[in-house]
Amino acid sequence: MAYEDRHPSTQHLVRFFEYGHLPAHLQPVSQAVHDIMQDVVDLVPDGPELTAGLRKLLEAKDCFVRASLDTPREG
Repeated sequence: MAYEDRHPSTQHLVRFFEYGHLPAHLQPVSQAVHDIMQDVVDLVPDGPELTAGLRKLLEAKDCFVRASLDTPREG
């Protein structure tokens, strides 16, 4: 997911939505937000509002992942 044809600010932010490095129990929630990010970036043109929206989505993703740290794991 490089988005080489997108504005540098978009390219910069989308990399923070990767989730493969997370422990397995945290990946599903991060992947869900990643998928939303991909849909939005595919639909919305580059610009200040996309950048602001991606930043806010990234903040939300971080909150969701932190909340998942408190979820009991099965097994």
